[in-house]
Amino acid sequence: QVQLVESGGGLVQAGGSLRLSCAASGRTFSSRPMGWFRQAPGKEREFVAAISWSGGLTYYAESVKGRFTISRDNAKNTVYLQMNSLKPEDTAIYYCGMLRTTSFSSSVYSSTAYNYWGRGTQVTVSS
Repeated sequence: QVQLVESGGGLVQAGGSLRLSCAASGRTFSSRPMGWFRQAPGKEREFVAAISWSGGLTYYAESVKGRFTISRDNAKNTVYLQMNSLKPEDTAIYYCGMLRTTSFSSSVYSSTAYNYWGRGTQVTVSS
């Protein structure tokens, strides 16, 4: 059984930065791609970023490219999302997920490709 726990959310002014963390339990973390999604009120959960099991490959949503960076530390069973130049439209609950398989492909854009999720952490960006 895998548990994912996000942390690092909060209230920040536009232009500011936050770093989210997602700590995973279990022995499968180092072999699975991980992703970050977000969900704003009244909207569907949307893809933000994903990273391969080794950390060597990453995908980003167009809306966050150049501002957000996903990384991981397999020794610590943790994946991170560094968010810079935050905008009010980045306001959402941010969730981390673990991919069902070890392969890293365009399937990471879909939430259905993930079989474990954390409970989320709130990020609020004020204008």
